[in-house]
Amino acid sequence: MRVALLAPLPPLQNGIADYAQAWMQALGTTGIDVVVPPRTPAGAWDTADAGFWGGIELVHAELGGGRGPELIALEQLRAAWPKLLMTATVHDPERLIWRSPVPDGGLAARAAHWPRPLPQLLTLLQDRRTLARERALARRLDALVALTRIGGRCLAERMQLPTGKVHFIAHGNRVLPSVPLPQSAPLRLLYFGFIYPGKGIEDLIDALAQVRQRRPQAALRLTLSGGTAPELAFGSRGDYLSQLRERVQRLGIGDWVEWRLDLPAEQIVDCVQAHHVMLLPYRDSKKLALLGRMRATSGALSWANACGRGVIASDARAFAEEVSHGNGVVFEQGDSAALARRIIALVDQPAQATAWAEGAASLGKRRQWPVVAEQFAALFTSLVEGRQ
Repeated sequence: MRVALLAPLPPLQNGIADYAQAWMQALGTTGIDVVVPPRTPAGAWDTADAGFWGGIELVHAELGGGRGPELIALEQLRAAWPKLLMTATVHDPERLIWRSPVPDGGLAARAAHWPRPLPQLLTLLQDRRTLARERALARRLDALVALTRIGGRCLAERMQLPTGKVHFIAHGNRVLPSVPLPQSAPLRLLYFGFIYPGKGIEDLIDALAQVRQRRPQAALRLTLSGGTAPELAFGSRGDYLSQLRERVQRLGIGDWVEWRLDLPAEQIVDCVQAHHVMLLPYRDSKKLALLGRMRATSGALSWANACGRGVIASDARAFAEEVSHGNGVVFEQGDSAALARRIIALVDQPAQATAWAEGAASLGKRRQWPVVAEQFAALFTSLVEGRQ
């Protein structure tokens, strides 16, 4: 089977690009030939190349992150090749892309340079048209995949899709050997992921300061690790990293915090496994809440599962579902006091980290990329056979 993949890919720095690269490599081991379509001189996906598309049985897209090129390409392919099987993984359900997919040079591209809150207001004004466009495409796809069960249910409901059209296939993770937890002291906590507003990192720093007040003698270390220059769909403001550094120093916890920024890919596994627990203090975006509910997961969480490390996560996105496998615990997003209580409970009962690690390792094995790839291969095969 020959499958065309429409997706951002490295060197772009975002979670979907990382996922797409791993997905493509994993699918290749199932006997499926995954190829990347050509692009036009302007950089858009070339959907008119008959020599290429004539040899494709199915096209799969990675949708989300506010990106429009893949959605536009799917629309064009459906018009040009009506019999071509088309599927997509939706990374940010309950919507496909959340904002108008205007091509480069359009109003949305110019609005990205406008002062806040004008770009956000434009997104709100265009939302009814964007939603209609998302629904129209979703109905014309042969199958959609969500990475969480609640995300699949919300996606089907919002896109007004029939039962059975949205499939749940969990986020894949690497196959890694089991490594024991570090020595019990100090307790090592890790934030891992791209560093930008909305990840709740301020809440984590504030929580750590509260732990310091209540357990000043605790043997505790927090590592803040991640990419500092991600490809952002919705923009950023100011020197966020400097703001975080200043916050750490102002709260007097500099001796508890270590920074490992722009970690090379080959060091990620060692970094995660050098810690006891990963922390994901994300906040749901108040702006996106005006457009719908985001029920996504996190690539960082898949690293925790792969490395056999538990997670303390906020109840944002679909984290409550993702850490319901004995692999961690949630707290109310935006509540630094609640997060502090979770950390203090772990300080007082460090054996909990071992139990979470066992749950994470068990879940990680069930979600290894070879397993996930076979699930996608089975879905694609059923679609191809159903068309014959």
